[in-house]
Amino acid sequence: METKLKDEFKTGRILYIIEAALEYFVAIAVGSVYLAEITKHIGIPDNVTGILTSFVSLGCGFQIIALFIAHKRPVKKWVTTFHVISQLLFSVMYFVPVLPISKMWQTVLLICALLIAQVLHNAINSPKINWLMSLVDENKRGRFTANKEIVSLLGGMVFSFCLGQIMDAFSKNNKMSVGFIVGGVLLILLTGLHTLTLVFTKEKESGQVKRFNVKDVFSLFKDKAVIKVVGVFVLWNIASYITTSYMGAYQVNDLGFSTGFASVIIIIGSLARALISRPIGAFADKFSFCKMLYICFGIEGVAFLTAVFITPSNGKFMYIIYYVLYCVGCAGVNSAIINLIYDYVDFEKRTSALALVNALSGFAGFFATLAVSPLVKSIQDNGNKIWGLSLHAQQLMAAFSTGFVCIILVYLLTVISKLKKHQ
Repeated sequence: METKLKDEFKTGRILYIIEAALEYFVAIAVGSVYLAEITKHIGIPDNVTGILTSFVSLGCGFQIIALFIAHKRPVKKWVTTFHVISQLLFSVMYFVPVLPISKMWQTVLLICALLIAQVLHNAINSPKINWLMSLVDENKRGRFTANKEIVSLLGGMVFSFCLGQIMDAFSKNNKMSVGFIVGGVLLILLTGLHTLTLVFTKEKESGQVKRFNVKDVFSLFKDKAVIKVVGVFVLWNIASYITTSYMGAYQVNDLGFSTGFASVIIIIGSLARALISRPIGAFADKFSFCKMLYICFGIEGVAFLTAVFITPSNGKFMYIIYYVLYCVGCAGVNSAIINLIYDYVDFEKRTSALALVNALSGFAGFFATLAVSPLVKSIQDNGNKIWGLSLHAQQLMAAFSTGFVCIILVYLLTVISKLKKHQ
C-alpha cells in the first residue's frame, strides 16, 4: 500500500519541483535589482525603493489570512485562482513605466500592483505548501526540499542571466521601455506555465480541517513551541530586511552595477547555494534542523559583516563575497521555516502555525525596514556621512544585521535546542 501511494503522487512531487522553480523565476523578475530598475525609471528615491522591496516581507504578514480559509476543501481550485491573479499583477509592474500617465500615478499603480500581488500570493502560501508537502515522505523532507531548491536555483541562474542580458541590451540602445514590455510579456508566459503545474498536481485526500475563528488564532499564542519558532524568524526577518531591502538600490545607484552584472552575481550566488543545499539538507535529516541553523546563521553573520565593508571602490569584489555567503546561509534558513514547524508542532496545527510564523515575521521585516528608512534617507541626504564618518547607509544597516544574527544564534542555543521534537 505504501508503494502504491508513493507511485500515485510521484508526478505530483515532480510538478511541485517545477512549480517552485517557476515561482522562483517570478520572484527574481520582481526582486530587488529589477524592481530598482523600474523605480529608477519612474524616479522613486532609494529609501522608498527599500520599502517597496520589503513589501515581500509585508506580504508574508498577510499569511494570517490563511488561517481563516485553509479549511476550505479542496484547496487546489482557490489556490490556483489566487496565484494567477497575483502573478498577473506582478506582470503589470513591468508595464507601469511605459504607461502614458504622470509619474505620480505610475508610482501609485506600481505600489498598488506590488502590494496586492504580495498579499494574494502570501494569503495562499501556507495552504499551498501544506497541500504539496503532503505528497512528500516525512523522512525525506530535508533531501526533497534540497532537491527542489537546487532545481529552482539552477533554473534561476539561466533565467536571471537571460533577463539581465535582455534588460541590458535594451538599456544600451536607449529602448528601456521596450525592455519593460518584453519583461512583462515574459512574466505573463511564466504565469501560464506555473498555472499548469498546479492544475495537473493531485490533491491528497485529508480529513476534515478545523475552521479557525479569531479566538482560535489567539489560542495559537498559547502553544509554546509555535511561539518559540516564531521568535527565530521574527529576528531573522529583522536582520535580513533592514539590509537586503536596500541592496538593490545600492547596486544600481551607488555601486553602478548593470542588470547584466547583477544577474551574474545572482548566478554565482545561486550556484553556491545549489552546491550546498543537498549536503545541508542531509545534515538536517541526520542531526536536526536546529543544528543545521547554527551553521547557516553563522555564515549569515559573516555575510553581513562582509557587507559592512562594501564600497563603490571595491564593490564588485566585495559584493560577490557577501552575496555568495548570504546565499549559502539561505540554503538552510529558508527550508528551516517549514521544517522547524514540522519538527516541533502538532500535525493539526501545522498549516496555521506556518501562517502565523510567516505573518509575524513578515510584519517584523517590513516594519523594521520602515523604521530604518528615515535613517537611510538622512545618511544619503548628508552625502553618505554619519557621526563624521564617510559611510553608506547600507554599510550601517549591515552592521545592525550582524548584531541581530548574533542574537539569533544565542536564541537557538538557549531556547530552540531545548524543545522536544514532535513524534
